[in-house]
Amino acid sequence: MIQRYVSKVSGPLLDRIDIHIEVPTVQYKELRSGVAAEGSAEIRDRVLRARERQHNRFAKLTTQIGAKAQKPIFSNAQMSTQQIRVFCELGTDAERLLERAMQQQGLSARAHDRILKVARTIADLEGTVEVAVKHIAEAIQYRTLDRSYWA
Repeated sequence: MIQRYVSKVSGPLLDRIDIHIEVPTVQYKELRSGVAAEGSAEIRDRVLRARERQHNRFAKLTTQIGAKAQKPIFSNAQMSTQQIRVFCELGTDAERLLERAMQQQGLSARAHDRILKVARTIADLEGTVEVAVKHIAEAIQYRTLDRSYWA
């Protein structure tokens, strides 16, 4: 009974969060290894380039809107469902993967849109124009708490 209640309350709440993952403990050997991870400066540069891509994408949209009374957007997270359809077009394989995840994990329409927004951001961070299968797969992984932890 408690599990059912937690599932009903947490599902709608989790749907409103773009990314939710469990972070495992870092193993000692990993901490002590001599392999250098990507530095903060490199990550910052990659994020700034992705933000610039988003800014350019949505600046064009704002120009096209013209006199319409629509609030300008600045990031993928702010996209409406219609904008998601325009800026997150998927190939056949990516479409199939997303459909399978939706069915197998019982994801909501809101989770569907969040996956696409996150996948678009992953593609922007990588510097690619198209949202590919690997971007969808990674975005789906960031939704693992949707059904596995709370269901």
